[in-house]
Amino acid sequence: MIEAGSDSLLNAQWARVRGRLRAEFGEATFRSWLKPLTLAGRRGQDLRVAVPSRFMRDWVATHYADRIMALWCSECPEIRSVEVIVDSRDTAAVDDATADDFATGNAPSPATVDGPAANDRQGVMSAVSQAEADGLAEVSATLDPRLTFDNFVVGKSNELAHAAAIRVAESDVVPFNPLFLYGGVGLGKTHLMHAIAHHIKKKQPQKRVIYLSAEKFMYQFIRALRNKNTMAFKELFRSVDVLMVDDVQFIIGKESTQEEFFHTFNALFDQNKQVVLSADKSPSDLQGLEERMRTRFGWGLVADIHPTTYELRLGILQAKAEQAPIQIPSKVLEFLAHRISSNVRELEGALTRIIAHATLVGRPVSVESAQELLKDLLRANDRSVTIEEIQRRVAEHYNIKLADMSSPRRARQVSRPRQIAMYLAKQLTTKSLPDIGRSFGGRDHTTVMHAVKKVEELAAGDISFSEDIDLLKRMLEG
Repeated sequence: MIEAGSDSLLNAQWARVRGRLRAEFGEATFRSWLKPLTLAGRRGQDLRVAVPSRFMRDWVATHYADRIMALWCSECPEIRSVEVIVDSRDTAAVDDATADDFATGNAPSPATVDGPAANDRQGVMSAVSQAEADGLAEVSATLDPRLTFDNFVVGKSNELAHAAAIRVAESDVVPFNPLFLYGGVGLGKTHLMHAIAHHIKKKQPQKRVIYLSAEKFMYQFIRALRNKNTMAFKELFRSVDVLMVDDVQFIIGKESTQEEFFHTFNALFDQNKQVVLSADKSPSDLQGLEERMRTRFGWGLVADIHPTTYELRLGILQAKAEQAPIQIPSKVLEFLAHRISSNVRELEGALTRIIAHATLVGRPVSVESAQELLKDLLRANDRSVTIEEIQRRVAEHYNIKLADMSSPRRARQVSRPRQIAMYLAKQLTTKSLPDIGRSFGGRDHTTVMHAVKKVEELAAGDISFSEDIDLLKRMLEG
């Protein structure tokens, strides 16, 4: 309670303190954190200021209490302490029970209040908990039930990111903060983020998890500004246990959103709450991102998801094909894995299109039908064929070293793939026989001619061999 006869002087001092806080911290910070402060009372050398929520109380006490104390002392040297309390209409029962007691120093803490006031407070807290749950459900994006750890195919290109995601999802404590996943479009960043959220919700359902895109974060913030409800926005995002934001590169250049996200990140980091972020580039390569955010994004673990290898693409297709209602020939899967290397999303989309076409039309699936059906997608992935590409593809297909294409080794497991590569170089490039020979360890043109003739003979007499050559040709053709 304000002491009798001193209210006018105290109010004048408080007005000057508020003015200096506004001048020192700037309009944006003052409006968000300090303007809601009200003078709650004074008892002797002790002063109370009130805020409307527990989160705001904790934030102000941590970040501004020392400065408020210093400014009060300059106005009134006899003040020895400033306490930040919660004075919201939702806790009216507790405030009514304790307001008069403050004057005598006998105010009980909310935890010790019993009787009707405690029951009222319990009801208020239940309502607040329900409101928080409703807020989380409204803001958080819907999780795709297919995007789990069980359905994620692991390879060399994504093993670090996958292991880090597993650690975050399973740990009871924060292992590294933030976890920052980055890589190109369609390589699995979003899959891992959904998988983390699914795992946490299943293992620790009491945890409050928000997963959303950076664009939706910006939309929610703009809506809060428009509705003059930024405090509710701040409380919601800074009270979660796990915050997951996809494609954070989209907040670059959005100054207000970037500023708010910066403070949200810091608040959660200070509370040791888990943050998981994704972007198309590493923090150091995100042009236009503020340096302070770039630094903070690199505080934890930065995990790259590289472009997929042929083996990983084939594994992804095989896993998806196992769930298909029809049988997909292995050569079709190999063809797709070779020809569509841009991203996993396109790869899975191509297989889905093949399955749908075969199911609806009733045509058997073959490499030829797949090539016809996907000609638009294949064209987008086409590029000029080089001898080096032919050598790499053939070596990969027959599981030999690329160096064997130019080595003097004559063993059948090496010489036959080398002959096939020479044959394909003759068929798919405009290089002369001497040029092709030089690309295969300096061999002369007669060696190339012999290789071409040998492959043609084998293809004519062996259907399986002919299909292999045809598959390689389709994978390489532009």
